[in-house]
Amino acid sequence: MGNFPHLFSPIKIGGLAIPNRISLPPMHLNYSENGFVTDRYIEFYRVRARGGAGLIIIGGCAIDTVGGNPLMIKLDDDKYIPELKRLTAAIRSEGARSAAQLYHSGRYNFSAVIGGLQPIAPSPVSSKMFGGETPREMTREDIENVKQAFVRAALRAREAGFDAVEIHGSAGYLLCQFLSPVTNLRKDEYGGRLENRVRFPREVVEVIRQGLGPDYPVIIRITGADLVPGGLTNQDMQKVCKVYEQAGANAIDITGGWHESRVPQITMNVPRGAFVYLARGIKEKLNIPVIASNRINNPELAESLILRGEVDMVNMGRPLIADPDLPRKAKSGQARKIRPCVACNQGCLDMVFEVAPVTCLVNHRAGKELEFPESLPKAGSSRKILVIGGGAAGMEAAAIAAERGHEVVIWEKRNRLGGQLELCAAPPGRQEFNHLLPYYQDRLKKAKVKIELNREGTISEVKSLSPEVVIVATGSSPVTPPFSGAEKKNVYLAHQILRGEVWPPGRVVIIGGGATGCETAHFLASADTINAEVLRFLFVHQAESNEELYQLATRAQRPITVLEMLPRMGQDLGRSMRWTVLDDLRRAGVELKTGTRVKEITDSGVIAEKDGTEEVFTADSVIIAAGVRPNGQIYQELEASGGFELYRIGDARSPRKLIDAITEGFETGMKI
Repeated sequence: MGNFPHLFSPIKIGGLAIPNRISLPPMHLNYSENGFVTDRYIEFYRVRARGGAGLIIIGGCAIDTVGGNPLMIKLDDDKYIPELKRLTAAIRSEGARSAAQLYHSGRYNFSAVIGGLQPIAPSPVSSKMFGGETPREMTREDIENVKQAFVRAALRAREAGFDAVEIHGSAGYLLCQFLSPVTNLRKDEYGGRLENRVRFPREVVEVIRQGLGPDYPVIIRITGADLVPGGLTNQDMQKVCKVYEQAGANAIDITGGWHESRVPQITMNVPRGAFVYLARGIKEKLNIPVIASNRINNPELAESLILRGEVDMVNMGRPLIADPDLPRKAKSGQARKIRPCVACNQGCLDMVFEVAPVTCLVNHRAGKELEFPESLPKAGSSRKILVIGGGAAGMEAAAIAAERGHEVVIWEKRNRLGGQLELCAAPPGRQEFNHLLPYYQDRLKKAKVKIELNREGTISEVKSLSPEVVIVATGSSPVTPPFSGAEKKNVYLAHQILRGEVWPPGRVVIIGGGATGCETAHFLASADTINAEVLRFLFVHQAESNEELYQLATRAQRPITVLEMLPRMGQDLGRSMRWTVLDDLRRAGVELKTGTRVKEITDSGVIAEKDGTEEVFTADSVIIAAGVRPNGQIYQELEASGGFELYRIGDARSPRKLIDAITEGFETGMKI
């Protein structure tokens, strides 16, 4: 039967034969230039087609000016077709099939990026998430123009060699805006009852089907439920999808809610497969294939979903950024070698928000496939390399150097590798980071890196080893601020708490509201709550009211206060993650105080100043999360002694995000 036989069985969408059930969904990458496909863009997708994805959906592809933006692939002019042909040919040459996603943002746009034009939507309802700009209500002429733009874009996609088109009808974009009573306030035949609100999306499917003929595959991507107050439910979307099927859609691609939903959908704290229920509910009503999305990031889960008939295909977006060869490895019995996506969003979604090219925390080649081909270039000659420090940066540098042919040894002062990865994984919803260490351990073993634990490394020991190259990856240590009382017995460091070395009693005040302070507060607050298994048991047996169960599952049982001197809490948390952490803290009842400067720690609490007024925060325990400083002593000694090719990477160089540390490890391993 082979490995994952259901996942790697063929399927048809309309008349299109797809070799397996893995789809790479449309992703905004910031690789295009003025709407054109680039060599970088083509190679990114060629590599993932070679890795074994069955269907690759490209997008969003803007169908007109007012609904797109300059950083997107465009399908609103014939001039884009030649380069798109290069893209589709590259994908087809590697055995995969391709689809172009037809995109119109509606009110999710800004006049500043579309040449001063006003965004259009079914009704003049603004979105706070997208700048609060009020769109212009679409006229009948606008409606007809947009429908024709969809058709013209679909025809260009077919001419460019795409095997199918996908209509973007999810995430709160234009088609969603017509469907939802939250954004569609029209009084004509396109508003009011659901039968009227679905009219425009239905007509888009119909005109595209008419334009392309009966045989060309048409997919539509939808939200399984809006997940916004007053929005559509999964039961509503079951009815809508039946309309789409009758209008000529050959498959339904289902994701979570809208971008502006306050329900996390793809962050690390979302359980794997959390939104499969949305696809399952819709599949039960249809006779066409259904594709499921959101946090399906390993072949074991994907196989089980298809085996049980819950879905027909699965989207794997970020997992295929992390490891383009995921399908090939899974099919050939090498699933343990898959480079794990940890859903951190540091290299992908956060980069999109920063209008920067997408990359990946665990895969530095992502988006740089032309610069770093799949087979690492071998070093000109093997050299003896010592890596001091076995955290993420050190492990990445050691692995890359050894894979290129060098003789590498790691010295780690603790009794295990990982460095601060365990701190990253300690807060609730961050357990995906735990998958990084086993991955690195397997990789280091395969590369024959020698690992010596409980070995801190002095300059004399380094000299006795006689390495040609030394990479210092000794990490960082917590900073203790210079205010009075920091030495008291009721004062702890955040790292001690997250590592489980101590447990602070009673009322807690945390000094420092950056990522570490917020995550420590979340860690402490969640320790007071019931876990998912207990919650399910109590809910099923109706042991408590729903309100009481909610409180038991979310509320801290003791006072916790976080003091931050900057104007914003969690300033260094990634944009895609920050709001989820702060929402969790507020639900837990954690008091968040910004613009508050600590002056002194006393036996009974903390004295601080806010807006020129002194305030006392009572506490039994005080936790310091005031940042870290590089562990640089061994580097300075080695630099002074000379005789080595010397590098300093990760937090040992300058404390920052995990993606920066791993990137430096990769780049250093490539230099030597």
